[in-house]
Amino acid sequence: MEAKEHKFHREEGFPWKHILGLFLSLLLTAIAFWLALATHQPPALVITIIVILGVGQLLVQLYLFMHFTESDDRAWQVPAIYFGLFIVFCVVGGSIWIMTFKSIVA
Repeated sequence: MEAKEHKFHREEGFPWKHILGLFLSLLLTAIAFWLALATHQPPALVITIIVILGVGQLLVQLYLFMHFTESDDRAWQVPAIYFGLFIVFCVVGGSIWIMTFKSIVA
């Protein structure tokens, strides 16, 4: 196959990085699923390991699917990551806050 040049990335042959990313994502998800349902570990340990697996999933998504390292213009990447972390903080923190308030009221 011939290489195709695009503005932000270059394609060469079969997309092995995408296949690797798919299998890593499936593996990390299966481990988290198995850990939550099939093991009898303390809940704090299970949650900690699932958070670590979630960070691994985030890195797989960034590097293998979103081509985080392949861009020529990297000036926008840091603010985009900070914005994404802010959104995650708002969603997760807001969810925990609402669930805590609901348990106090109920």
